[in-house]
This record gives sequence, C-alpha cells and structure tokens, in this order.
Amino acid sequence: MTVKTLTLHGRRLRLHEHLPHAGESDEAVVLLHGIAGSAETWAPVLERCARLGRRVLALDLPGHGESEAPRADYGLGALASTVRDVLAVSGVRHATVVGHSLGGGIALQFAYQFPEMCDRLVLVGSAGLGPEVSPVLRAAALPGAPATMAFAVNRLTLALARAAARLGRRLGGSLQPETRELARHFGSLADPARRRAFLFIARSLIDLRGQRASAVDKLYLAEAVPVLLVWGARDPLIPVAHGHRTAALLPDSRLTVLENVKHFPHVADPDRFCALLHEFLTETAPARLTLDDIVTRLTTDDRGR
Repeated sequence: MTVKTLTLHGRRLRLHEHLPHAGESDEAVVLLHGIAGSAETWAPVLERCARLGRRVLALDLPGHGESEAPRADYGLGALASTVRDVLAVSGVRHATVVGHSLGGGIALQFAYQFPEMCDRLVLVGSAGLGPEVSPVLRAAALPGAPATMAFAVNRLTLALARAAARLGRRLGGSLQPETRELARHFGSLADPARRRAFLFIARSLIDLRGQRASAVDKLYLAEAVPVLLVWGARDPLIPVAHGHRTAALLPDSRLTVLENVKHFPHVADPDRFCALLHEFLTETAPARLTLDDIVTRLTTDDRGR
C-alpha cells in the first residue's frame, strides 16, 4: 500500500493506493468515504484488498482527512469531478466505484456524469436514495448550527473525550469498532476548516425535512450497470429502507443487509464486506457504457411523457 499526495488545480489531495500483483486484473476499484470521514475508514478493507486482485484507490475527498479544505464548491457534481480527475491523472479510465454514505451519493453522481468510466456501483449505507436521514444531520441546516458545532466539537472537547476514553479502557471497557469510527468522524470536526467543509456539504444536500439530493429519478440510467447495495440493518443515520426501495427499482441489483450492523458495514464486519465485494467483482462484467448507450436510454424513456 502506498500513500501519496496529488496536486490538482493547485490543491493537495491525499491518495491511498494498492497495486495488484503481476498477472492480476487491471480493473480498478475506487473507495469513497462519507461526510466527515477519510480514506482511513477503509483501512479494514485496504488491509484485505490483496484478495480483490485489483488496483484499489482510496482518496481523502477535499475538506476531509489529509486533503486541503479550501473555501470551494463541495456539491456532489464538484466532488464527482474530483474523483474523475484523480482517476484520470492516475491512469485509470474505468473503475468500480464504491461509496459509503456521502460517498455513495458521489458514486451515483459520478455514474451520472461520467457513465463511460463507471464499471460497477457499490453503495454502502448510501446517501441520495431517499429523504429520510438522521435528525443529527438535519440539524446542520439550523441557523445556529455553525456556532453550536464550534462549541460542542473543538480541540478542548476532543481532548476531554479522548481522556475519558483512555480512562474507560483502563477500567476494562472498550468501544465497538463502529462507535470508534463514528467518534473519529465527529472528532475531525474539531478542525475549523473541516467543520466548514462539513457544513457546506450538509447544507447543500440536506434541509430540515431531510435529504434534498436524490438519484432515484435517474436510477433507470444505471440499469445496465451492475449494482451492489450493502446496508446495516440497524443503520441510525440512513435507514435500510432506502436499500430495499433501490433494489426494487433496480431488479438486477444485489442487496445484502447485515444484521446487528449500523452505519459502517465495512468497519463492523470487514471480512464479510470484502467477501461480498470480491464475489460481486468476479461474478459480474463491467458495464463499459458509451455515450450512444446513454443517449438511447434517455430518448427511449417514456416516463412523464
């Protein structure tokens, strides 16, 4: 596994990459993390990615992890374009796009904007598939959210939380992997630039009624793309009902719901997740759509006419 820093449009982006062994598939897989996350969320997968036999790339999206957090456009379209640019400069022309939470919404947008580059879609507790979302995320739309977040999540409160966690470990307690991952996500918001990026993204996609951005009306364009849906049965942030509805709209897709798992299936059960991903990659053929394919699908769709 190599970690490097790319410079795109004058801004730094951190990229983690696994290269396949000689003789293995040259197909690529790109892993997209969720809001307030980073490529570190995929660490359990990256440790096991050799079994995938493919090139694997995981980037810190702008405003996340070790990438720069400019005052810029954090909309889904801009983030999908960033993914396209990273793949392009990395010599990748086609990829299976794996997206968790916000990363799933970006993956859907990527498939819509750059269909000729999208081999397959893997959506993990994905955003963009229905309005329902946790009240915690809806609260980001409230007028006082920036000040409240700055008061609640900062370097002092983060230090106190870490001290409490250390004390708990000394007393014999331990946090579940998903709880640790969620704490790491929220802990990243102690950095003002990353907190600003979080608010830009949340407010562009979510209001007090829930998620505004939705790919549901365009899912028919992905009917020729192999799709794997992975959800935690107990997801408190984005309900598993979104996975069931999407599977019904895409009858050729695969849906796996993991019992006793919340919002981070790849963290809660990385062995099962990697097995599902490996099975999906080996049992499906990449879509390799052309612009003509998309034009045909658009012009033959009769809904609303």
